[in-house]
Amino acid sequence: MVPTMVLVADDSRDTHRRDALCDLAEAVADRGEAPVVPAFGSGPEVNEAVRAVDGPIVVVPAFLAGGDHASAEMFAELATLNLADRVDACPTAPLGAVPSIVADLAGRLTEAGWTRRDGVVLAADGGSAQEERHEVADVARMLSRRLGAPVQVGYTNGWAPSVPDAVERLRRNGHGRVSIATWRLVEGADYDRLRSLDGVSLTAPLWPSSLVVDTLLAQHRAAKARLAA
Repeated sequence: MVPTMVLVADDSRDTHRRDALCDLAEAVADRGEAPVVPAFGSGPEVNEAVRAVDGPIVVVPAFLAGGDHASAEMFAELATLNLADRVDACPTAPLGAVPSIVADLAGRLTEAGWTRRDGVVLAADGGSAQEERHEVADVARMLSRRLGAPVQVGYTNGWAPSVPDAVERLRRNGHGRVSIATWRLVEGADYDRLRSLDGVSLTAPLWPSSLVVDTLLAQHRAAKARLAA
């Protein structure tokens, strides 16, 4: 029996995200590798959606590590309360420092107009877990190596420096232009705030991209093997 992929994310604080998340779930389902159940909403709504799925499940975060603090908190609670005692459930880690994803992010920077003279800020969301912060730092290092240029990290919530502070620091250091690499899966209110910054180029969120679907399905296949072991 192929485990159901349950895609989870918190969209209760940002209604702009739901359409993009549902489009992602539909794109994954269209591949035909596994049944897909979208579980988007508040923590209680997501918990209920997960409990309603019969049979084995692979619970897959529809967000990036360090890219969505609300979803990360919800997912941690879900794993503790609903999944810890289920032998037929396997949660996967949020997408993070995956070489193919970082390569795609570098390509998006170039498409957005980045040149080697520009400063670069990796714009992440932040969160409460140090593991997420380490993952964002790994992404910044990988992106820096791929670009052959320094990459600063800026956060939209919680952690310092903020994205505007990181941009201003680069300008004080002589970068007249700054490019922002957006570390988030889908658009939302925080992305709209990045759009409002003056004098920067900005990459689009990682979805839509077939690479995201490929990577989520690869996570499902690995988790399916663990459940079958």
